[in-house]
Amino acid sequence: MTNGPFPLNNGVRIPALGLGVLQSPPEVTAAVTEALRVGYRRVDTAAAFGNEPQAGEALRDTDVARDDVFLETKVWINDHGEDATAHAFEKASRGVSP
Repeated sequence: MTNGPFPLNNGVRIPALGLGVLQSPPEVTAAVTEALRVGYRRVDTAAAFGNEPQAGEALRDTDVARDDVFLETKVWINDHGEDATAHAFEKASRGVSP
């Protein structure tokens, strides 16, 4: 297995290694900041984790270019379907917008 980015089905390349913030306290900003500082370029979060805004704060405050970071979040099972998914996306985006 490679440590480098690998392609998704749409051709987008995603870093193989990332920081997951599941079960991290809401004060996760310092952990995300440090991960970005040492070279992580993928952050995995979800609204259900309760720490998306803090992960977004770290992304806003870093010197790492936003285009260099792959941010992933999850859509809760109740948010499936076009309208519900769009709402979930908007809700998640409020926590991580530049």
